[in-house]
Amino acid sequence: MVETIFRGIRTHQVETPRLAAGVLERRAESPAKTVVFVHGNVSSSLFWQPTMLALPPEIAAYAVDLRGFGDSETLPVDATRGLRDFSDDVASVVDALDLGAVHLVGWSMGGGVVMQLLLDRPELVASLTLQSTVSPFGFGGTALDGSLLTPDAAGTGGGGVNPDFVARLAAGDRSDEAGSPRAVYRSSYVAPGFVSEHEDVWVESMLSTAIGADNYPGDSTATEHWPGFAPGAHGVLNTMVPTVFDTSGIVDLDVKPPVLWIHGAQDAIVGDASFFDANQLGRAGVIPGWPGDEVAPPQPMISQTRAVLARYSEAGGAVTELELENCGHSPHLEHPEAFHDALVALLSD
Repeated sequence: MVETIFRGIRTHQVETPRLAAGVLERRAESPAKTVVFVHGNVSSSLFWQPTMLALPPEIAAYAVDLRGFGDSETLPVDATRGLRDFSDDVASVVDALDLGAVHLVGWSMGGGVVMQLLLDRPELVASLTLQSTVSPFGFGGTALDGSLLTPDAAGTGGGGVNPDFVARLAAGDRSDEAGSPRAVYRSSYVAPGFVSEHEDVWVESMLSTAIGADNYPGDSTATEHWPGFAPGAHGVLNTMVPTVFDTSGIVDLDVKPPVLWIHGAQDAIVGDASFFDANQLGRAGVIPGWPGDEVAPPQPMISQTRAVLARYSEAGGAVTELELENCGHSPHLEHPEAFHDALVALLSD
């Protein structure tokens, strides 16, 4: 049995009006500031433990498991609300713990969660750190300016996932076979060649994902547009489709907390040519019948985020971008010193 909780981390079940949430804590005596970490898709708060433990002793750190992940309650995800089921859950934990305004750190899908929380509950946000974040315009199906390529966002949502991967998650596959969670972690969560002594913990974190139409990956619908599927109304992957998710409105907030954006130059998941984007797979010939760049171009995810954050900066918000070479989707694991230094610098401002 893998020991998943690191020395110095405490576990909690926090009861809120919305859910029973699994929460990890690195305590601080008389904390000066509080950081709340939010994980991404097919993961849990376990991934944040080394980062939490490395923070200065006067910083209190919490990591929240989203519904259907880790030790949090498995509740259905209403994707018609975008990521709000998740962001409202995180806000309810912050409220239940009476933390006040916190420094939010969101990874991948978690980046979208914390951007949504900033839009809906700005009084809870002292700063925002976006690690390998989903674009403010969601995942897939949009042009550079965020406009839809098709009215129903064809090619995005729950229909785009590899069913073998879902089956392996459901079966608790801990092998290193092709398509297993461990193999996906090695090929997609980190840059090729990166080795972690805690890989077994990261695999256990991935395997905590609740599987089903109401959770991961979600449902889908048929469409006349290539590649033949469009988003459904339920489950995790449908929360980030561009018909229901758009956080570019952070540009228009009256009060703009500082933003730190950290991402890897070799990120296989979030990129301007992501192989998790159906249109990029079509361009590469993996999905047949691709109608071409004029109809179904890959989403320029990094360029979109950079453009929105540039507008945020022009409107008065402080933005710092840190792009790391030889780094994939997990800068906090792959380049922990650089991640730590950038986050502590933000907290010190």
